[in-house]
Amino acid sequence: MALLSVAEALERVLNLAEPLPAEEVPLGDADGLVLAYDLKARRTQPPDAVSAMDGYAVRAADIAKAPARLKVIGEVAAGRPFFAVVGAAEAARIFTGGVLPLGSDTVVIQEVTRRDGDFVEVQKPADRGRNVRPQGLDFRAGDKLLAKGHRLSARDLQLAAGMNHPIVPVHRRPKIALFATGDELVPPGSEPGPGQIVYSNGFALAALARRDGAEVVDLGVVPDKLAETIAAVRDARELGADILVTTGGASVGEYDLVQKALTAEGMTLSFWKVAMRPGRPLMHGRLGAMAVLGLPGNPVSSYVCALLFLIPLIRQLCGRSDLITPTESAQLGCDLPANDERADYLRATLTESRDGGVATPFPIQDSSMMAPLAQADCLVIREPHAPPAKAGSQCEIVRLAR
Repeated sequence: MALLSVAEALERVLNLAEPLPAEEVPLGDADGLVLAYDLKARRTQPPDAVSAMDGYAVRAADIAKAPARLKVIGEVAAGRPFFAVVGAAEAARIFTGGVLPLGSDTVVIQEVTRRDGDFVEVQKPADRGRNVRPQGLDFRAGDKLLAKGHRLSARDLQLAAGMNHPIVPVHRRPKIALFATGDELVPPGSEPGPGQIVYSNGFALAALARRDGAEVVDLGVVPDKLAETIAAVRDARELGADILVTTGGASVGEYDLVQKALTAEGMTLSFWKVAMRPGRPLMHGRLGAMAVLGLPGNPVSSYVCALLFLIPLIRQLCGRSDLITPTESAQLGCDLPANDERADYLRATLTESRDGGVATPFPIQDSSMMAPLAQADCLVIREPHAPPAKAGSQCEIVRLAR
């Protein structure tokens, strides 16, 4: 199978996935989920004109010439309206959030008044409408305030509550099953034996997936045995996983058994191998309703492929509109040679200068090296067959979240 470009491979991944069904969840459980439908306000906020300050509700005409002596005819607090009408030369004591009484149109703050029994002296004039929040200042019933495809944040939950929505229609969280293959892998905290290494990929992949709204079930490390690899695939299906993510075992060696196991279980292969570095041996297919991404075993390859393919796939299933991490321009901080037929994603630092960001790739880009990945601020993208580039020239980058 010929090498696909990154763009072609991503198109295939997304074309074989649809947003997951909508469900209604309590507002308190909706953080990070994505709206399946537009959300409109079910009320007007504020529902009436209310005071923005503690003071006195008055008629602006009565205090145009200050000082002015007014009779206090009642009191208004938030949630306790005052139903009498404020007439000429009258005032009502009012507190923040209190509904403005009929007849009044202005609130004078208490700091410019002096109380004298049943009267108040207003010492400074105020324009009509001062310190009043008019009806509908924030929003009105029927206003569309949160759009389909929007991922709900803490501020959005606050707004939805104010709109009077106790439950919201969202796409359910995708469920991801994750396993690694390799007799050489041992868990962190172990003492690796000869030829063994500490397993690390799953921790990064699970964190990336959860950050974008997925539920992750880690099936651990599977030995390099076909029967056990098949068993892990079946476990993922029994869990009802929407995506199966594997790391390692997707290449062509005698111990690379993932594709064999998936094929034995009936996977339809979409592609295998992408014209990118790191991450060439990337596999994608479908096994029934479950999407499959077979990521390379090298840590950097695994991470970069997850960033470019797994995250957009999760977002597609979530119903999001922002599927792809945006790129931006920067200046190169060093010379780069001409590129070959594969797109390069180079780990780099990013520093700010007067003319914008300066991206400087690390001198060694070996895909096994985790320390430069942890230290990187961005990935510098080099297109296939890109000519040599000089320091100071423009480049395209993807920022890495901290």
